[in-house]
Amino acid sequence: MGLFLKSEAPSISPQPSCRAQPRIMIAVRQAQRVIITGATSGIGAALGRRYARQGATLGLIARRKPGLEQLARELPVVSEIYPLDVRDSAAVAAAGHEFVARHGAPDIVIANAGVSVGTLTDHADDTRVFEDVIDINVIGVVNTFQPFLARMREERRGSLVGIASVAGYRGLPGAAAYSASKAAAIAYLESLRVELTGSGVKVITICPGYVATPMTAENPYPMPFLMSADAAAEKIGAIIARGSSYAVIPWQMAIVARCLRVMPNWLYDLLFARAPRKPRRPF
Repeated sequence: MGLFLKSEAPSISPQPSCRAQPRIMIAVRQAQRVIITGATSGIGAALGRRYARQGATLGLIARRKPGLEQLARELPVVSEIYPLDVRDSAAVAAAGHEFVARHGAPDIVIANAGVSVGTLTDHADDTRVFEDVIDINVIGVVNTFQPFLARMREERRGSLVGIASVAGYRGLPGAAAYSASKAAAIAYLESLRVELTGSGVKVITICPGYVATPMTAENPYPMPFLMSADAAAEKIGAIIARGSSYAVIPWQMAIVARCLRVMPNWLYDLLFARAPRKPRRPF
């Protein structure tokens, strides 16, 4: 809660002995309420720290309870923790309803939980990995927004933020599941944005490039314009504050992404057919 003091100049009175006293006007700013999934590491944890510095009330969601407890201890704000898997729609709904009952509808919901792993279609055991990646990176976004949307529409305010990726612009070799999931997330968020036009609820799509997180640590190839998680969180927070509907970060990667999108298939295939690939592993 912030306090802003404003004093008004005293009015001129015809009787000097009855000089009017300055009036103090106090404006109270409500702390934001922010939901973040994938909150125990990487961008999610960095976003938690960023909004905590602003005094926000946080709802932190992730699979690992010890990590959530550790982060909540470090943050100097009210932090509700919900150890759950975003694929579990009933668990996410219960957490969302509990948060709203305690604190009211959130101002910002950030669907950040995601997973990236190498996949190859000719390996039968990768089929389940494909399913898991799609479930987390796409259905997890839907599950994250659903418990809050009706209340946010009723109050005609708030932002639903999906963390997609520039990997959704073109299909990356060896990462078919990840690229497909992020392309689907981008399309889903656009559909939702159009559906909510005029409702007062904003839908914001953010496509980061490479961010230094545990998920990218095993990438066996160069990662141009690599950002720290804290730098990414600052950029994401600024985009949300501006209310932009779509953004790629950093700006250099936005140029690369636009070039990839318009690149003819023959040239894209030539450049990427022999590119290094993310390692396969069981999810």
